[in-house]
Order: sequence, then structure tokens, then C-alpha cells
Amino acid sequence: MPANMKSFSDITRKDVFTNKGSYCGKVMDVGLDLEKFKVKSIVIDAVRGSFFASMVGDKKGIIVPFSMVQSVGDIVLIKHVTPAAVEEEKEMLEEKPAV
Repeated sequence: MPANMKSFSDITRKDVFTNKGSYCGKVMDVGLDLEKFKVKSIVIDAVRGSFFASMVGDKKGIIVPFSMVQSVGDIVLIKHVTPAAVEEEKEMLEEKPAV
């Protein structure tokens, strides 16, 4: 296995923090693009009291695009997001017509 390649079991259940130090939760799952053989996203369990839980409430399974992941080591480090960015994303999804 190449040195930069990780096993899925290596990333699941790892703690997730933003690059500003806010705790987000734990990695529950990994989304894959099987056509391109790439990781598409990670799914975070936003535990009570975490940064994501304060933004999205009691929702479980926050999907974070893998492009937001900055590093995977002892913890997973993602780019910091603001509540305003989350609200903008929600509004865009609500306005998008169903296909």
C-alpha cells in the first residue's frame, strides 16, 4: 500500500476538528466516487456540544466534502466553516429545482 494511502478503518471513529480548533465530532463513514476511485466526502457524527451540533442541531451524519479535509493523522483536520456559510448552502439547496 502506498505511504499516503489510508485504510478506511484508519479514518473512521477519528475525532474531527476545524483548523481553528473547534471540535466537530467523529468520522462515521466515508463517501466514495467509485468511477474515479477517490474519496468524495466524510460523514461526521456531530456529537452533542460539538461545533457542528451547535450549527445544525440534533442532526446526525453531517456530510463534509473531502475537499474541506486538510489532513488525516491522529485526528482529522478540516477547514473552518461559519454558520453563515452553512445557511447559504441550505438556502441554495432549497432553491435548487428538483430534477
